[in-house]
Amino acid sequence: MSRAIFAATLVMSLIGADAGAQTAVKLTLKQAERQAEDNHPLIRAGHYAELAAAETIREARSAYFPAAIGSFTGAGAMDGTRIAAGGLNNPTILDRFAAGLSFSQLLTDFGRTNDLVRSSELSAESRQRDTDARKSDVLLQVDRAYFNALRARAVLKVAQQTVDARTLVVDQVTALADSNLKSGLDVSFAKVNLGEAQLFLVQAKNDLQSAYASLAAALGSTQVSEYELEDEPLQAAPPEDCAALIDAALRQRPDVAAQRVAAQAAAAFAHAEGNLWMPSVSFVGAAGVTPYHQVGLNDRYSAAGINITVPLSNGNLFAARGAEARFRAQSQDESVRDAENRLRRDVTVAWLEARTAYQRLDLTNQLFAQASDALDLADSRYNLGLGSIVELTQAQLNKTRAEIEQATARYEYQARTTALQYQTGDLK
Repeated sequence: MSRAIFAATLVMSLIGADAGAQTAVKLTLKQAERQAEDNHPLIRAGHYAELAAAETIREARSAYFPAAIGSFTGAGAMDGTRIAAGGLNNPTILDRFAAGLSFSQLLTDFGRTNDLVRSSELSAESRQRDTDARKSDVLLQVDRAYFNALRARAVLKVAQQTVDARTLVVDQVTALADSNLKSGLDVSFAKVNLGEAQLFLVQAKNDLQSAYASLAAALGSTQVSEYELEDEPLQAAPPEDCAALIDAALRQRPDVAAQRVAAQAAAAFAHAEGNLWMPSVSFVGAAGVTPYHQVGLNDRYSAAGINITVPLSNGNLFAARGAEARFRAQSQDESVRDAENRLRRDVTVAWLEARTAYQRLDLTNQLFAQASDALDLADSRYNLGLGSIVELTQAQLNKTRAEIEQATARYEYQARTTALQYQTGDLK
């Protein structure tokens, strides 16, 4: 028996030494949020999408600037050769070698390019709002994981205290049973109670490690660490009415703002597609040299003119594109209305949950105080021989549950308050 005890003690010592070798990372809520903002791939992906959207503005604006191309052409043909098939013209191929520059400058397309630029600018702004929405989503997950880890740590503390308290009861009851002051049944009940507490402790340890893994993922980290977290002060009670919260959310929520701007971008694009039937006027020119040429050609050439392009018929392509863009713009408008309706619902639900969580704070404090008094009374009655071991174990169980409810209520209220801040657009 002594060898078994020594071996168990050695194993526990090695486990404790290994656990102590891993240094816990100190972390506050603000530090966790900043780390997530810097490292989380969802935010970084949104940032790159935002940069890509900004380039579409340059693409649309490129129509305002001259387009130039350089050409080098050489040709030779049989005497009197002309291309006679494949076209309505009657071109003559002249022997020459030439190098030149061709350019064109859009003069006006009656607002189509301007609408395309405006649509691109609004789309880029929508992407910026989308990045802000991603940031809010990440911060919500970080805060939830942070408070969940605090709750798991508090539950683990309760579980350890419960094991210590019930171990003490087992020792006391065993000593009394050895002195024939208590029955063996009391010892059995106390050991069963201790076994349940030990199972609870094992589960609490697992839950804490799971909470740390969730926190690491929310931070955008690839490695799971143990964290030394700091408690956050409790926020003030939620307001009595949620109307002001809904108004603030309609103004501030980045995801809804992104949809509104996207709707404006769709409207601008629809207007641009409607202008497809408008003519476009361009200035075109060409100039170059012909160092080798057939007799009759000059050593240099240049020409300039105005080109007016008027669409006449294309199988209803432009009509279909315009109708498609209008329908998409209308669809986007309805999506904005739906998002605003869901926003009102989500803010109301989050406000109700925050108020309920706040009310549970005082109730769980009262419950813990009552359970503690009941346990003291049951313990005194049992020591005096007036109560049974069943009464004592039930009182211990009630206190453990009350203590867990008390810890859970605190961190649940903080998580619900964070969720309310997210719904109103204040979490950023």
